[in-house]
Amino acid sequence: MSRIGNKVIVIPAGVSVDVNGATVTVKGPKGELVRSFNENITLEIAENEITVKRPNDTKEMKMLHGTTRALLANMVEGVSTGFSKALEMIGVGYRAQLQGTKLVLSVGKSHPDEVEAPEGIKFVVATPTSIVVEGVSKEAVGQMAAYIRSRRAPEPYKGKGIRYVGEYVRRKEGKTGK
Repeated sequence: MSRIGNKVIVIPAGVSVDVNGATVTVKGPKGELVRSFNENITLEIAENEITVKRPNDTKEMKMLHGTTRALLANMVEGVSTGFSKALEMIGVGYRAQLQGTKLVLSVGKSHPDEVEAPEGIKFVVATPTSIVVEGVSKEAVGQMAAYIRSRRAPEPYKGKGIRYVGEYVRRKEGKTGK
């Protein structure tokens, strides 16, 4: 029994869901998302609820059932409230700044790293050492945050680098002089 797949998705006010075969379009105040799902999974829309059903209990259908429901719930949440990931920079001279839609990172390299915002993603730099990635697609926001973090991942000796807010970086002891 799939606990995730059997949950009902509640559609908030101001969000519309259109199903056209295997393609689902979700529109809301923050934007619009379109995604294609497996043809065997059926979506039932009644009033303001979506129910995801699977045709049989094979292993593949059980996997697709929960995955489809989770992706659809993320689409509905994204167009209604949006998603965001916060990053912080730790290190002397590490800073970030916006130039239009481009994020410019100074992270101890000989040249600044420039990260262009893809469609649907917005960067917010409140302080020179904090970055917030915002968007309607949970997948795109997470991927862009991971890409920014990869420009200078936190190192274990001094803890310098770009990390998620609240991320724990395990510290190592350095060399000891005898």
